[in-house]
Amino acid sequence: MRDSNLPGSELLKSVLEPLLDDFHYWFARSRDFLETKQLSFMSEQEQNDLLLQVKQAQDELNTAKMLFNATDGQVGIDMATITPWHNLVTKCWNVAMRFHQEQKG
Repeated sequence: MRDSNLPGSELLKSVLEPLLDDFHYWFARSRDFLETKQLSFMSEQEQNDLLLQVKQAQDELNTAKMLFNATDGQVGIDMATITPWHNLVTKCWNVAMRFHQEQKG
């Protein structure tokens, strides 16, 4: 729930900073997974393409975090940027879940 006593920049920092940290964590974890696992249900090219998407998203995220930090949390990030990151994380989760399900079976 929103604290109406927080100034706009503090509210932005309290929401956006943890979100960026979450993306950082999940992109790093996805990258490690894609670099170290052989996925039987994806071609090598498909896996490499997904890895490339993760690396590109990491670059975009690092740029956004630098801008956010350089302005002391005074700038937001457009949903048009965040939505593809969210979709990519979800795609990586699905790939990892399928991998783990196949390992169990």
